Amino acid sequence: MRLLLTIALIANLSACVSSMEKHPVPERGDRSSANQLAKNDLDRMADVEIEENTQSLRKLMLKLYKRNPRELAKSTSDNAEKMVDWVFDGGAQHHFQFQEIQNKQGTEAIYLAFDANYTGDRVLPFIVGLHTMLLKAHGGKTDFYLTDTIDPQSLYNVARNVEIAAWKLATNRDAEGNLCLLSNEISITERNLSFEREFGKIIGRTDLYAITLAEKSQRLISRVVQSIATMAFLPF
Repeated sequence: MRLLLTIALIANLSACVSSMEKHPVPERGDRSSANQLAKNDLDRMADVEIEENTQSLRKLMLKLYKRNPRELAKSTSDNAEKMVDWVFDGGAQHHFQFQEIQNKQGTEAIYLAFDANYTGDRVLPFIVGLHTMLLKAHGGKTDFYLTDTIDPQSLYNVARNVEIAAWKLATNRDAEGNLCLLSNEISITERNLSFEREFGKIIGRTDLYAITLAEKSQRLISRVVQSIATMAFLPF
């Protein structure tokens, strides 16, 4: 019963952006009896968590390109939607390794996105870094079965790294003092915190699954407290 309530809570997180926004319960592609017999509740919860987090990253990438069209122009003449589809739907071909970002993944890619000497598309390494970081913490998989093992400490550390990445996005500036990437906006005429909310959903889902997994497997999570001004990414 506890696991069923937990899964329901994850589904509710997807609808927290607006009380008027409706989202269907996510469905996996293979719902055959044989497939489901090879999964327990934690496996199904992992399926939903990684799928919903991936959808959040797609939204963030699209929103970042809309706010930063100059970055999109550095990568392609296509529109933002096509670029996002190419990155997330073409994983079987490019394996999230792009020469344009020196084939960097995980936290190395995120660091590149804010490197003062980097002149390429900053959105690409930022999102690829976040996505590959999440994938690595899940053993490089998006579909989970009884034989799979996920380390709750890795998930917890990744959730903290997402917090750090969100902070860097909101604060890191170039040599001229301009934000490297525009995201949230608070002004007299505009109040846009949609980026912050999307990051919050990713962190919430990942933390919830990490805690549930740790409780079920009776494994402890070492909680790390860091100063926001000296934050370094955690290993995962």
